[in-house]
Amino acid sequence: MEKLLKRLIEKNKHMARHGKVASYIPVLGKASPNDIGICIMDMDGNIYGSGNYRNKFTLQSISKVMALILALLDRGEEEVFSKVGMKPTTEAFNSLYRMDLPDKWIPSNPMLNSGAIITTSLIKGKGREKSDRILELIRDITSNFNIDYEEETYRSEKKTADRNRAIAYLLRDMNLLDGNVEEVLDAYFRQCSIEVDCVDLARIGLFFANKCKSYNIERGEHMATLAVTIMSLCGMYGFSGEYAVKVGVPSKSGVSGGILGVVPNRFGIGVYGPALDRYGNSIVGCKIMEELSKELNLNIFE
Repeated sequence: MEKLLKRLIEKNKHMARHGKVASYIPVLGKASPNDIGICIMDMDGNIYGSGNYRNKFTLQSISKVMALILALLDRGEEEVFSKVGMKPTTEAFNSLYRMDLPDKWIPSNPMLNSGAIITTSLIKGKGREKSDRILELIRDITSNFNIDYEEETYRSEKKTADRNRAIAYLLRDMNLLDGNVEEVLDAYFRQCSIEVDCVDLARIGLFFANKCKSYNIERGEHMATLAVTIMSLCGMYGFSGEYAVKVGVPSKSGVSGGILGVVPNRFGIGVYGPALDRYGNSIVGCKIMEELSKELNLNIFE
């Protein structure tokens, strides 16, 4: 397995020059596009890694999956999905363009920034209690209690957050977001700044691949099904449909370059490559996932 992973990295690392490291959050712009890693964890707990798979990076939008789980546990499906949809979209992840239309609107899904800000607002707790609960969930799932916020990223996120602030205040004006907007946004910025490596991502992926059985979650199997389905439909932003056809592995990306992959009943996968395509996904990571899927017959739709 490790020889396969090494070969896939070597074959596809040249693609990094066709992508761009995220720079709208300044600290992310410091990443090297040539730092590429992958880790796979199987149902027996065996770990296979190659490349820079121990490099640290922040979760960014991958944290939206964990926030959704907590919101569902705290508020239930009816309340959550009355404010956030569950359908794919071609909108950019930070789009505002439909928010002021006259018809009744809710975010298309919880993987858009607008939807994710709502799900974070629905998590119980005051102030940073919300993000601390996400952090504790991730620590428990990964059995890595050293996982923490990356403070420089958090501060950078908060300082450059005008667009997310615009989204959040519009959501409050539309009665889709309750509570103190700045507190909700602070929790959202903190959850995005949680720092992991590919091994941690693979463990999170395995948690969902194993139907949440390794952690005491009420209706865990159903929660896993919801999360994995939404990842399949919406996890790769505007590229989600094409990714489902080419890769067929439920995944969630983040603009730091991480990709979380879930192969039900088989594997958890963590990939890192900070050079992004035009959708905001790791350009090398997507290609590695495509070829890995073909090599190991991972496509859940085949």
